[in-house]
Amino acid sequence: MIGIAGIAIIFIMVFGGYIAAGGKMGIILHSLPYEMAMILGAAIGAFALSNDMAGVKQTARDVGKVFKGPKWKPQDYRDLLCLLFELIRLARQNPVAIEEHIEAPANSPIFSKYPKILTDHEAIDLICDTMRSASMNYDDPHQVEEVLDKRMEANLHHALHSSHALQTVADGLPALGIVAAVLGVIKTMASIDQPPEVLGKMIGGALVGTFLGVFLAYGFVGPFAGKVKTVVEEDAHFYNLIREVLVANLHQHATNICIEVGRQNTPHHIRPSFSELEEALKAVKQEAA
Repeated sequence: MIGIAGIAIIFIMVFGGYIAAGGKMGIILHSLPYEMAMILGAAIGAFALSNDMAGVKQTARDVGKVFKGPKWKPQDYRDLLCLLFELIRLARQNPVAIEEHIEAPANSPIFSKYPKILTDHEAIDLICDTMRSASMNYDDPHQVEEVLDKRMEANLHHALHSSHALQTVADGLPALGIVAAVLGVIKTMASIDQPPEVLGKMIGGALVGTFLGVFLAYGFVGPFAGKVKTVVEEDAHFYNLIREVLVANLHQHATNICIEVGRQNTPHHIRPSFSELEEALKAVKQEAA
């Protein structure tokens, strides 16, 4: 909703201010289809040229994050901590029993309690791979921690591709607007024998290209890139929580301490309260009893 409101404010303030100052929309509307075709067409072509098909599809999907916001809500962080609590407690009580859950999470009664988390392959793989490493009795937990850090860094880099791609387009749009404006000037110079009122409209139409390039770059594509980056970095906290809890488990801290480490390392605005988490964990214990 806030994304739609932002777009509405941009249009109202820019074009409302222009009209209030006595500007006429006729010249802009007349030139808009041609200038937009040149600028957007060139931007889309350049975007396709600089990305592979996987990158194009990823960016198309990630644009929706501008309006949807982060995937993981505060409730999901609480569910994740409950899931990790169940898995760590079972692994401590019965190392053999945990294998059926981490080898086939889709069939696990523990994972099935949390369907949203179960549908996220990266979260499930991160949990299962790390717990599998723990079950192999690694002598040095720092080695597993280092592998986790590299894996999460690579995942974040991949997830930020859409933001970088959109920012590249935003950086190029003002120049593409100048290209469209120059073409308009060339067209105007070819009609230099026309009266001043005709030339004025033609020059005004040419300048629409410069306006559109800058307007699209700083009013839309640039902010879209920034929002996508913010959402991706916000969702990365979810995977970082997995890392914190499972690394604490590798260091053989008590189960409740492992969960509290994860809770404390979660940003405040999405962190479940201590009492809220305690109630959730009590419910988990009662259900398992």
